[in-house]
Amino acid sequence: MRGVKLPAAAVCAAAVAVAAAPAASATADWALNGRYLATSNGDWAKTNLVYRDLPTVRSIWTIAMTCTAYIVCAGRVDSDAGWSADITITNGEYVVKVDRPGWEPCPDGTTVDGHQRYRFFPVGPDGFVQPGSRVFAGFDVTTGRSGGCGINDKLMIEMPFRLEKLD
Repeated sequence: MRGVKLPAAAVCAAAVAVAAAPAASATADWALNGRYLATSNGDWAKTNLVYRDLPTVRSIWTIAMTCTAYIVCAGRVDSDAGWSADITITNGEYVVKVDRPGWEPCPDGTTVDGHQRYRFFPVGPDGFVQPGSRVFAGFDVTTGRSGGCGINDKLMIEMPFRLEKLD
């Protein structure tokens, strides 16, 4: 089979058009803006890697993000649960980190701060990554610190996480 020869100018123009078009639309697809229902599913919660039912937690997030390049986005999340935190994209996942003062109660009456990290990505109906989707799936993981409460281990609670656009 023989190849078709095209003028060099046509090949360059086509390459530039293909390279530029996806980046512009992909940048817009990755920025999250608006109101979302955030659900941490306690039915599948794990405490230190052991399944243990916990209450499901739902809240409304208002997200404002901007992207400066393909998958280089940052912004702010305001939750109706009373906290605000930064949101970024790391390794193709959205990441929100929230500090939780006094999260873990200790037997002696003191508390240990927790660090909550939401990681999620857009998914289609089949559960595979689908940029531009209105539904996101991932994990909500909260950890204490090792040595907290006088125990040489840290408390870790992990729950499946779902985020769905409301507007």
